[in-house]
Amino acid sequence: MQSSNGNRSLKLVAIGGGTGLSTLLSGLKHFVAAHENQPSLESLSAIVTVSDDGGSSGRLREELQMLPPGDIRNCMIALSEDSNLLSRLFRYRFRGSGDLAGHSFGNLFLAALTEVTGDFVEAVRLSSEVLASKGHIYPATVSDVRLVAELDDGRRVHGETQITAARSAIRGLWLEPEHCLPLPEAIAAIHSADVITVGPGSLFTSIIPNLLVAQVADTIGEARAVKIFISNLMTQPGETDGYDLGRHLETVRDYAPQIHFDYVVINDRNISQNQVELYRLDGAYQVCVEDHIADVLLARGTEVVRADLLDEGEMVRHNSERLAQVVIECAAKARTQPALALQS
Repeated sequence: MQSSNGNRSLKLVAIGGGTGLSTLLSGLKHFVAAHENQPSLESLSAIVTVSDDGGSSGRLREELQMLPPGDIRNCMIALSEDSNLLSRLFRYRFRGSGDLAGHSFGNLFLAALTEVTGDFVEAVRLSSEVLASKGHIYPATVSDVRLVAELDDGRRVHGETQITAARSAIRGLWLEPEHCLPLPEAIAAIHSADVITVGPGSLFTSIIPNLLVAQVADTIGEARAVKIFISNLMTQPGETDGYDLGRHLETVRDYAPQIHFDYVVINDRNISQNQVELYRLDGAYQVCVEDHIADVLLARGTEVVRADLLDEGEMVRHNSERLAQVVIECAAKARTQPALALQS
């Protein structure tokens, strides 16, 4: 497919979960069928982790034996028109103290549609149509998977919520059942992608769980796409204490050594002193990259791309538009340097 400016449009697959993935998608959707003389995405797909077992998602998962809908709902909202009344409705969370308290309308909608169709994946597809989402959303697997972690102190912890609550360094991570099949549509999207992004998101509960699903890491490794790792802005207390960019990448490599990243994107603007103090109270610190690490990565064929990616506000968050712009620029640069993309 050719875009209006004569350049072939891109097929992009974004892999992750949590708020990081939805933030990225919110920016990337503006490049779907972009206007003349702007880079264009022919298709945009998200592959989302489904190991969440807390909050509204966890309650629905236990009561209805369905996949957790929360991260997928957030991705559907991110890909919809921001002014769409339905997207505002999907964000709505019930108040009070009754059975509905804490549930998101979007989660309940997905639960009801899953019951009606008998198929969670079909419910996601139909919900995306209702929201006029500018992309496709796939759970990484349709198996009922649970995260299990072995902590540095030897404890074995079951479930994403308990892993996060443990606030302890993680020695090993796996899924139960360990052999869970991927969604065929997700594998097909990865195989045909021109660009694949991994992150941002919680390293052990949003990013790595996708790579533990059978065939996912292998297919990413084999794909001829440009592969981009997007660094988190902050460390996660307990889980990634002291992790710089290099340590994040080493951890991903431990679980998916077959994946080579062509680019690594990291924020280079310092957070404010107020933010430093606020996050220090929780034990979180800004993720950084030392120059010598960037040089080592470049020698391995991975270019570190630094940019101001911070959003405004008290909380440290990615600016979705700037992050998406950097991702598209990396893809455009790789198009002029085809040898780089073929190193993977």
